Amino acid sequence: MINYISLMLINLVAGHFLLAYYIYEGLDNIRQKRWIPGFGMTGAVALVTGLHMIWTWPIRGSFNVAFGEMSVLFGIVFMGAAVALAADWDLITVTIYAFFAGLAAIVVGVRIINLDMTRRPLMSGIGFIISGLGGVLATPSLYLRNNATLRTVGAVTIVIAGLIWAITGYLSYWGHIADYTDWVPPTMR
Repeated sequence: MINYISLMLINLVAGHFLLAYYIYEGLDNIRQKRWIPGFGMTGAVALVTGLHMIWTWPIRGSFNVAFGEMSVLFGIVFMGAAVALAADWDLITVTIYAFFAGLAAIVVGVRIINLDMTRRPLMSGIGFIISGLGGVLATPSLYLRNNATLRTVGAVTIVIAGLIWAITGYLSYWGHIADYTDWVPPTMR
């Protein structure tokens, strides 16, 4: 069984911290293009791994839906932001898309808790819910960017989601390395 959820989670961490920094300091910065590489890298990893997961279902059950599809949505939002910043376009359409992706993440988070999925369902569920709230609040945050308090609260909220994903992701690496020490690909059996 191929399992690269750890990679997806750490990419999610990087994306959350980049986004928090952008919300806090970058929204009004005249040097918008400096955010393109970070958003692009995060988006590319999320999009590629998410698409592979939803097309091939390499892990068991609905984990492919929860992690794969949310990764695709996360990735395309970050890729869209990178392209918009590169072309000097307004981010409004990206934030509108992020609203609907955020709603999906909230639904997935609630359902993970409800179904007791993952080793730490409450932590994973809350991670999805808080991440989803970031997407839902993207458009108001874009328009109210002059409110320093709102930007600080938004950035801190995104950092909290990033920390949840960091704990989940690094524990996932710790566990997966132990779980797969004896695994042999079918071609080598």
